[in-house]
Amino acid sequence: MEPDGPDGKRRGVAAVASSVADQGVAAFTNIIVLVVAARLSSAAGFSVFSMVYMIFTVLLGVNVSYVGQALVLERGSRRVRAACRSAVAFTATASAVLGWGMAAALLFVHGSTARGLAVLGLVLPVVLTQDGMRYCFSALRLPHLALAADTLRLLVAVPALAVQPHGTGAVRLVAVWGVSGVPALLVGAVLLRRRLRPAPGEVRPPVDIRSYVRRGHLGQRFVVEFGVGNATSQLAVVGLGLFAAPLAVGALRGATTLFGPMNVLFNSATAFGPPLLNRVRGTDRKVRATAALAVMLAGVAVAWTAVLMLLPPHAGRALLGDTWAASSALLPASGSQYACIALGTSALLTLRVLRPRATLPIQVVFSLASVLFMLGGYRLDGVLGAAWGLALGSALKAVALWLRIGAERRAAPHGAAAPAPSPAETPAAAPQ
Repeated sequence: MEPDGPDGKRRGVAAVASSVADQGVAAFTNIIVLVVAARLSSAAGFSVFSMVYMIFTVLLGVNVSYVGQALVLERGSRRVRAACRSAVAFTATASAVLGWGMAAALLFVHGSTARGLAVLGLVLPVVLTQDGMRYCFSALRLPHLALAADTLRLLVAVPALAVQPHGTGAVRLVAVWGVSGVPALLVGAVLLRRRLRPAPGEVRPPVDIRSYVRRGHLGQRFVVEFGVGNATSQLAVVGLGLFAAPLAVGALRGATTLFGPMNVLFNSATAFGPPLLNRVRGTDRKVRATAALAVMLAGVAVAWTAVLMLLPPHAGRALLGDTWAASSALLPASGSQYACIALGTSALLTLRVLRPRATLPIQVVFSLASVLFMLGGYRLDGVLGAAWGLALGSALKAVALWLRIGAERRAAPHGAAAPAPSPAETPAAAPQ
């Protein structure tokens, strides 16, 4: 526990700023990599690169859910350091087994997609382990070091891709992108090693990667939540593709793209919020802190919606081209949805700290409900109704999460902090 007062508050503000900046750098890296690849490739080559990159994104999300989100819930400096060592070892080992096995299986399969996936398998330990270190820095409350490593990743990856000749194939682009992560991986490893040294007189605990495959590890539940959320978004796209015109699908996706900055803030809160929130004493104070965060994020979502609605048509067309006209009509609904997502993200963060196992049932029920609301809304009022259906689903999920927080708050004796068990040690039969 760091001391309160002006110095502690300044450190907290600096940590939040570094966390948001790190998420922004990571998101910008993903965007600029795709942009550079699109400019270098043919249409067919970029489609292969996009397919490989999409599969990497899914694997990255699984790793973040299984390892990263459980790691940032750890408490106690000694236990956090031990958990970081085990997390890095597990990520490197699992990604090598999976990636190199995938490469061996696909290396001699004909087709550029198969070869691109084989190369992805070869570089998978580099890119997943480097990204996984970000969560170690978060758990150690050193997000500025994650920002330094991710900035180096950006500064190396983009020039490395940009100097490739026009018409470069997808396989070569995947290889260059993967190898360009080595400097950031090495720098992150050096920075992390210094922070994981045992304190004077402290015995270095052994690296334990078996804890990640034991029954009851919290990462297993977080992966299910990721799968449900990811499947929900895919179902939404598929549903609109089946029942709506292509213009309607493009309009909804275009409106979602406009709220990319909000996704950076939400990801920052989810990834780097638990270690900061664990510094707050007592359940009541934790809830008040995240309630203030909810109001702030919702206010930012409303303000961003207003900015987008006030954009002149020529500026909107510069952002989305011909899709702007259809997407701009959805801004009130999409803005309402993101304001509700802000409330739900803050509530989810609260439950992750107070009662990590309480989030899965709510995520499953209301993520699937959002799909039904979207399809029902489209049936009633076209794509505008679909957008309002998604907003309704997000609103109901936020309400359910905050109601569960109220129940946890009443159950905590005299506002004391509810004990959060270690992700690796929590039994599978723990109460919901």
